[in-house]
Amino acid sequence: MNTQRPLPGSERHAEPEADRAGTVRRTVRRRRGANVREALDVIAAEVPVALIYNDTPFAVMMATPEDLPDFALGFSLSEGIVARAGELRVEEIATSLEGISLRLRVPDERAAALEQRRRNLQGRSGCGVCGTESIEAVLRPPPRVGDSAPVRARALQRALRELRQRQPLNALTGATHAAGWADAHGRVLLVREDVGRHNALDKLIGAMSAAGIDPLRGFAVVTSRASYEMAMKAAQAGIALLAAISAPTALAIALAQAAHLTLIGFARDDGHAVYTHAQRLLESDGLEDAAQLSRERDADRDATESNS
Repeated sequence: MNTQRPLPGSERHAEPEADRAGTVRRTVRRRRGANVREALDVIAAEVPVALIYNDTPFAVMMATPEDLPDFALGFSLSEGIVARAGELRVEEIATSLEGISLRLRVPDERAAALEQRRRNLQGRSGCGVCGTESIEAVLRPPPRVGDSAPVRARALQRALRELRQRQPLNALTGATHAAGWADAHGRVLLVREDVGRHNALDKLIGAMSAAGIDPLRGFAVVTSRASYEMAMKAAQAGIALLAAISAPTALAIALAQAAHLTLIGFARDDGHAVYTHAQRLLESDGLEDAAQLSRERDADRDATESNS
């Protein structure tokens, strides 16, 4: 969990400003040292968001109610429901006492395919596979990502620094994850936040697609662990490098290896661990980088040919 919020009782909480999207305010009793007082606290909102395709309910996710068009598009792309942004239309975003309904329209053939992987209408905070009815639907083969230009380690470090400064919702609440998109130089171009790590990545994927960003011309950074679902969503979106500030799971590593996705864990200012396809991250400068990249690409090609 991303926990970069100031300690309770700090000056920031003296008087919260007006509610921003994705937050609510609640009165709390706060203690700091020997001082106990009541104060207003800013809390991350978490509401049921129903995704309804062609008038048929498909899934309910617990999510932060902002950037919902991005969420609808990113979820649809990362789950393989549509192949491109033009196949999805958001017809209505309806708010009720119970939650929010996203009424979406996809081509008839896409809607028919959903019948093969229907979900129960229950989910936890951004759970990427909650309610999936079969093991096969969860462990579907990942698409192979395309070749991309290598990224230098210093670009990754820059992206990590910039991402920390681009999380207004987490700065207010201390309760949200972020997913950011950086170019090859490490400049963070897009950030999306949510209480669920999968949702944050879906929102980022949707925003990237809506903006026409090529997923092979940069990399994604997330403030969470790299679970199987995160690796699958990245691969499905065509992202070639995914860096997480926490650890990957064994299944995420296996999927990333099969998808030719570069998976990085423990990405911090002072280092990182590259678990798969390390040729995309150049650790040093100079001519040796080109030689290293060539050797590792040759090794990948040889391994692919020997397994075919």
